[in-house]
Amino acid sequence: MRELVFALEYEPGCNEVADTLVDHPDARVRSLSLHVTAERLWRVDHATGTPAALDAIEDTFLTSDYYADCLATEDCGATQTTRVLDRTDDTLVLYSDWVRTPTCASVPHIARDHLGDGVLFETRHEGRHYTWRLIHSGEGSVTAFFDDLETAIGECATMELLRTADTTASAGGDAGMPGSMSSEQEAALRAAVEHGYYESPRDVDVGELAEHLDVPRSTLTYRLRRAEEYLTKRHVAGEWTTEGSPVSL
Repeated sequence: MRELVFALEYEPGCNEVADTLVDHPDARVRSLSLHVTAERLWRVDHATGTPAALDAIEDTFLTSDYYADCLATEDCGATQTTRVLDRTDDTLVLYSDWVRTPTCASVPHIARDHLGDGVLFETRHEGRHYTWRLIHSGEGSVTAFFDDLETAIGECATMELLRTADTTASAGGDAGMPGSMSSEQEAALRAAVEHGYYESPRDVDVGELAEHLDVPRSTLTYRLRRAEEYLTKRHVAGEWTTEGSPVSL
């Protein structure tokens, strides 16, 4: 089995969920379950955030002109149904059922076309950054998958490959926490240290650092957050000493 982790960074106005999450930067949406056939897609999503953020996310899912996962830039005529399964002050669980049309495209359907049946999907959506983790048999063409995906997203998003590996090399990872930092995340972390982002007070803010690295602010924020999460979890798990050296296991 193979693991494939990549992220889409949406441009403003191209994905209504992304636009909503930008307005509520502390909110997150992650998939609990996602299944696809040639004609349909079912998924259950778990959103966290403030009551105002959850109200906005719920409204976006329930009132969008077309399904948020569809990569079409205009109303594709698909039939979608979204229902609220659970709601508390800080969590929201949504069920979505999408019947596509010939003009529809989505990450799961393109993956099915090129990687075959039985692909497992895990997603995390933060701001304009939409991370996908795919587990597939290793058959089919990953190159053809990315070529078709790039054509489908057009100018609406940029794509960043975060990881591709045997699943045995990254057991226990998730969409935002692969078995190791990506090269882009490590580069962002090194640049942040070198330019004084972690000094107190800071020598640069995230906007200045993003400009120096020539990447969108939201992309840099995402990379730093994932790198920090990776290092923090490994430290708490006891894999690193307080001096930062690996613990012999």
